[in-house]
Amino acid sequence: MTKHAEQAKLTLYNSLTKRKEAFEPIDPNNVRMYVCGPTVYDTAHIGNARPVVVFDMLFRLLRHTYGAEHVTYVRNITDVDDKINARAADRGISIRELTEETTALYHADMDALGAMRPTIEPRATEHIDEMLSMIGTLIEKGHAYAAEGHVLFAVDTMKDYGELSGRSIDDMIAGARVEVAPYKRNPMDFVLWKPSKEGEPSWPSPWGAGRPGWHIECSAMSEKHLGEEFDIHGGGIDLTFPHHENEIAQSRCAHGNHTMARVWMHNGFVQVEGEKMSKSLGNFTTVHDLIDHWPGEAIRLALLTTHYAKPFNWTADGVREAKKILDQWYALTADVEASVPDEAVIAALADDLNTPKAIAELHGLRSKAQGGDREAAARLKASLQQLIGVLAQDPKDWASWRPADAAKVDETAIQALVDERLDARNNKDFAKSDELRDTLAAMGVALKDSKNKETGQFETSWTLKD
Repeated sequence: MTKHAEQAKLTLYNSLTKRKEAFEPIDPNNVRMYVCGPTVYDTAHIGNARPVVVFDMLFRLLRHTYGAEHVTYVRNITDVDDKINARAADRGISIRELTEETTALYHADMDALGAMRPTIEPRATEHIDEMLSMIGTLIEKGHAYAAEGHVLFAVDTMKDYGELSGRSIDDMIAGARVEVAPYKRNPMDFVLWKPSKEGEPSWPSPWGAGRPGWHIECSAMSEKHLGEEFDIHGGGIDLTFPHHENEIAQSRCAHGNHTMARVWMHNGFVQVEGEKMSKSLGNFTTVHDLIDHWPGEAIRLALLTTHYAKPFNWTADGVREAKKILDQWYALTADVEASVPDEAVIAALADDLNTPKAIAELHGLRSKAQGGDREAAARLKASLQQLIGVLAQDPKDWASWRPADAAKVDETAIQALVDERLDARNNKDFAKSDELRDTLAAMGVALKDSKNKETGQFETSWTLKD
C-alpha cells in the first residue's frame, strides 16, 4: 500500500449493505474491480457512457492510492445475446461482423471520453468452458437443474436471494417480466443455459447444443480473472435486478462463499433534457453523435458534475458550460508543468467519488492560478490529468477544435446569432451575450469585437476556425 492510501481514507457507498463504508481491499497489493461492459449490438448512448466514466474515475483513484501495478480492472464485452442475433439478422451480416464493428466503435467512443482501457477486457464467447464448468458445479450442489435442453438456477435454494435489491421473492415476481415456461419449477428460476435456434451461435454441452444465459457470463468471467471473491463490482442501477442479483446467486452458490464482491456500486439513471431517453421521443443521444458536436473531454466533465449515485440530466447547456470550464483550465495551465494532485481534490474523490466537491476544489485552484499562484496551477493540472481524466490534449489542439460539421453551418444562421449576441451586448444583457458567444464557439465560430468610436456601440466580425 502506498502512502496515498493512508491519506485518502477511501469510503464508498455499498449497494449491498446500503451504507457508506471505509474501503478495505482484500489484498492491498491486488485491488480487484469488475464492471459490466457493453452488449455490442449498437453504438453506445450517453447512458452507457456514464458507468464507463464513473468507474474510470474510480480506477484512476485506486491506481493513485494503491499504485498502478496493484489494481486490476476487468470490464467485459457481451458478444452473445438475443439483441445481437436480431440486429445481425436485420442487417444481413454475420454475428461476428456485427460484434467486431460495434466493439471497435465502442472503443473509439470511450477513448474519446478519456476513459482508460481496463486491465482485462474479456469476451463472453471466449469463456464458454468456464461457464459450462460453473453450471455443472451448480447442478452438482443442487442449485440448478436441467429441463428440456435448458439449465435453470433454482432460486428457492438460496435463502437470502434478493439481498442486493432489497426485495422479497413475491415483490420480484410482481415487478419483473418473468418468463412463463412449463419446464420451470419456480417462476423466478432463471436460465443458465438454453438451446440455440437455427442460425444462432451454438456450443456443445452436457445438456445439448446451445448458448449461455446472460447472467452466467459475468459470474464466469469475473471468477476467471479476479477470483471467487473480489473487492468491487460496479454497473448502472438498472442492472441491480435481475442481473447483479443473479450474478451473486450463481457465484455464491457455486463457490460456497458469503460474498462475491465485497462492495457493490451503482450509478444513477440518465435523462436527456429532463426526459427519459427514448428513440420515440427523438432524444436518443449516442456518444458517437455527440463527439461530432462537442469535445470528448467536455462530455466527460459534464457527466462528472453530478454525483455518480444520483440521476443525471444531460443538457446542451451542461456540456456547453463544461466546454467553457475546460477552455479556462487549458489556458491557465498551458505553460505549467504538472506537479502532484491536490490533497483537497483527492479527499473529495475519496469520499465516495464526490465529483461536485472535487470540481469545487478545482475551481478554487483555478482562482489561485488566475492570481499568479503557479504551484496551484501545477496542482490543478496534475489533478485534472491524473484523476479527473481531462487536459490530455495539447493546448493548441484544444483551442483549434471545432465541430465536425462546422464547415456545413449555414452562414445566414451564424450571422443571425452574431447579430442577436451583438444586440444583447450593446443592451448590456451580458448573460445572454455570453450564452450566445458560447453557442457560436461550439459551432466553430471565432468572434472579434471592436468599438465604434463615433457611436460608442460594439461591432462584431466573425470567422470559422481552421
